[in-house]
Amino acid sequence: MKSFETSRQLLADAKAYLAGGVASSLRSAMKPAPLYAVSGAGPRIHDADGNEYVDYLLAYGPLILGHAHPGFTEHVHQAMTRGVTFGLQHEGEIELARRLTEVLPCADKVALSGSGTEAVMLALRLARAYTGRKKVVRFHGHYHGWSDSIFTSFPSSDMRQTGASSSSQPEQILPGTGGQSPNALEDIILLPWNDPEGLEAALREHQDEIAAVISEPVMCNSGCMLPKPGYLERMSELTEELGIVMILDEVITGFRLSLGGAHGKFGLKPDLVTIGKALGGGIAISAVAGRREILNLIEEGTVSHLGTLNGNGVATSAALATIDELSKDGGAVYTRMEQTANEIVEGIRALLAKHGIPGIVNQAGPVFHMMFTNEKKVEDFASFNKRDSAKYSEFAGKMLEAGVLVRSNGLWYVSAVHGKQEVSDTLAAVDKALAAL
Repeated sequence: MKSFETSRQLLADAKAYLAGGVASSLRSAMKPAPLYAVSGAGPRIHDADGNEYVDYLLAYGPLILGHAHPGFTEHVHQAMTRGVTFGLQHEGEIELARRLTEVLPCADKVALSGSGTEAVMLALRLARAYTGRKKVVRFHGHYHGWSDSIFTSFPSSDMRQTGASSSSQPEQILPGTGGQSPNALEDIILLPWNDPEGLEAALREHQDEIAAVISEPVMCNSGCMLPKPGYLERMSELTEELGIVMILDEVITGFRLSLGGAHGKFGLKPDLVTIGKALGGGIAISAVAGRREILNLIEEGTVSHLGTLNGNGVATSAALATIDELSKDGGAVYTRMEQTANEIVEGIRALLAKHGIPGIVNQAGPVFHMMFTNEKKVEDFASFNKRDSAKYSEFAGKMLEAGVLVRSNGLWYVSAVHGKQEVSDTLAAVDKALAAL
């Protein structure tokens, strides 16, 4: 039985000074206790109680190269010796922007920012300025950051449950948190995802009001669901026809599904994409990339783009190091990551059958979502909401006891450095945890 007493004590100490005891609210959901980390190396992490875990949380997605990658660390260290940030321009900004336009199919130009939430805020501002319209279409179960103007209620085991509907647009769109302005979401149209007929009807009905449609290309946070064949293509056709900006939120999928993101893998060319998480390999950086005429609104002064630390030397160096590592050998790392994820997913499915526990694993390359459910398929938000989230939270706690760190909502990330030993250790832990359930 692992001890978590040091983490529990540190959390108690933190609550005296740090609101909630954690720096991001969803971290408090971890059971049996929110962990305090002391170090990480490759695919493994160590906590304050001396426990070691195979890590599939990966800092909620950014650590695509794993912990303390030597080449990445050296690159960032060299950048720090030259100065962390200047409040001035430097050549690293140019180099990163150029690289992004080379690897992202939709990118004529880019704008650099600090977080996924900030990138989404900028993309929406650009879309509204470009079209002269206000409303934004978004979808149930998608997550686009926590800013007031886009954060709708999001039922999940590690985010606050506020009762989102999975039907067509409700009379009232519920905010994602207390403290949001009652008027913050008045320009949002909330629709079911993967419903091309419903999307077309809404776009045609409100076409003169809609500035943008924003969508995850894969519904990662809520079941890791792939788009139905032709769905995103139809979204692209409709938005182009009606003069609406199509935004793909690739904060999760960017640099994770392929070097060109999901839109590169799927052969799409949205007007704008937002990227973050894996882009910086663990250092905070994000970007908006897309059509020249939309990004030029920043250059013209029509849209203000601000941020003290935007494009700082450490962040741009981290992003360049990450892209360089992922680009080696023609991007062979993506094949390896997907093969590793395939082995884990197939093993989990076999173990669910062995223990007679109904469950589903949905996979998109090196990211997958495991859930306990009696549904035969989980292909929409309504069926995703029928999962037993409490049971999965219990499972995540038992996995922690068995030496594997997973997110309590069911989303797993595989890094470039997870290998055969991690697969073996992980499936042994899954077997043990399912038996305990």
